[in-house]
Amino acid sequence: MDPILLISIAAFLGVSALVAGLLTVFRADTDNRIEDRLDLLTSSRSGKSDSRDAPSVLHKPIDAVPGFFDAVVERFQRLRLLFDQADTSLKPSQFAAISAGLGLIACAGAAYAGVQLAMAPAIGVSAAALPLLWLIFKRRQRLKKFAVQLPDALELISRALRAGHSLAAGFNLVNDEMSLPICREFGRVSEEHNLGIPLEDALNSLTDRVPNLDLRFFTTAVILQRQTGGDLAEILDKIGYIIRERFKIWGQVQALTGEGRLSGAVLLGLPPALFLAVYRMNPDYIMVLFTDPMGKQMLAGAIALQVVGALVIKKIINIKV
Repeated sequence: MDPILLISIAAFLGVSALVAGLLTVFRADTDNRIEDRLDLLTSSRSGKSDSRDAPSVLHKPIDAVPGFFDAVVERFQRLRLLFDQADTSLKPSQFAAISAGLGLIACAGAAYAGVQLAMAPAIGVSAAALPLLWLIFKRRQRLKKFAVQLPDALELISRALRAGHSLAAGFNLVNDEMSLPICREFGRVSEEHNLGIPLEDALNSLTDRVPNLDLRFFTTAVILQRQTGGDLAEILDKIGYIIRERFKIWGQVQALTGEGRLSGAVLLGLPPALFLAVYRMNPDYIMVLFTDPMGKQMLAGAIALQVVGALVIKKIINIKV
């Protein structure tokens, strides 16, 4: 059988399996959300509250950081949450169709351009992963903007409390006066509270949608204040001051580690760039890495060393503030 046909079939089956897996995760997550909503409605109608059994922000350490394996598993289990955090209008089916289309187009383009058959599946998978990388980038930018807006939102709620308004009115004020994305998140908390959901559950949902350490400080302070009492306005002012000081320290750390981050980018980007340049000038010379057994071992070792180097550089420059 024609090798090109075999490579095309393998790439098609791989992309199809990826799309099927994504759809399975999305449908399972949607079913779980529907079941949770039905449980909430039935419990509220029967007059029972499951707030004691539900995981609360008070039951978890504020600065708890999951392990690498736990974080990967949790991210795949809650892949649908990624769309909410990125604030995109794409549906899971549309996202999967775009990924599959890019993968197939990349495979067909690579075969038409005369690229080596061994590289066609890798090119297809890389193209299919581009929408996911875009989604992660958009989520990161949105969460970063939320973190910058949070101190101003806390000060706005504090001033509303000192003026005699309620906490729910402070949330509405943030929704009316501030811009995206923080206005939408606080407005959603206010709407959920107005619909009868307890404020603690609404704040727990907020911390799930926005994984931010400073936001967990805020939600913990609000829940504790509602249970034990205290001056919430003063607490919010102190939290806002701490957040601003942390941003100052983080800026100093970024300035001091700028050289290391630039060196890491150059060292990690140089081998792939050199590989593409040599492949462009002399494909037969570089294909020895894919055809010769010793070349395959050297290529695998180089990739492993690149991954280890990336982890080491990240560990050096990633200073937690």
